[in-house]
Amino acid sequence: MASTAASAEPLVVGLGAHEQHGPHLPLDTDTVIASALVAGLAAARPVRVAPVLPYGSSGEHAGLPGTLSIGQDALARVVVELARSYAGPVLFVCAHGGNAEPLANALRQVENGRAWFPRWNGDAHAGRVETSLMLALAPDRVGPERPVGNTAPLAELMPRLRAGGVRAVSPNGVLGDARGASAHEGRELLAAAIADLTAFADASGAVEAA
Repeated sequence: MASTAASAEPLVVGLGAHEQHGPHLPLDTDTVIASALVAGLAAARPVRVAPVLPYGSSGEHAGLPGTLSIGQDALARVVVELARSYAGPVLFVCAHGGNAEPLANALRQVENGRAWFPRWNGDAHAGRVETSLMLALAPDRVGPERPVGNTAPLAELMPRLRAGGVRAVSPNGVLGDARGASAHEGRELLAAAIADLTAFADASGAVEAA
């Protein structure tokens, strides 16, 4: 993307991650989903689209193969510098829950940044929700397994998650149940999330309504 130091046109930055997603989903699942959400907003509103950041704060997945994390401090610093380097409003579209805390810390340091997270009604990680989304977005990259992991509510798991990470509560890295996932459900989930993102962008003043 070319430099736009003098531009006030809204900029949208997707925040993904590179982390384990069970035995059936690719490591960049969150990045693929973030890219699709950003593309959906860009199709509905006049915004500039930055490259999606493919690494995030994924320390909770440490010890499970494939995970790469830049940590909370580094992610917060990147978000601050991106926002400060741009003259207009910046909307960060985040598809990885582990980025929430550093993102919130970063946005307290800048005036032109906003953040949005999808509100999926379902399991937390590599279960039916994310499997359905990936079947809709990249079906050739979804493995044949539909694993079941720890299906307890995330709030119930949080003390053990904070202490020992995902591996402590789910040896296969799945927080949920991938059985029943479908591309049809994934398309519906994605459409609903893009509609919610667009409404948020309009209401927050991050973009101008068409």
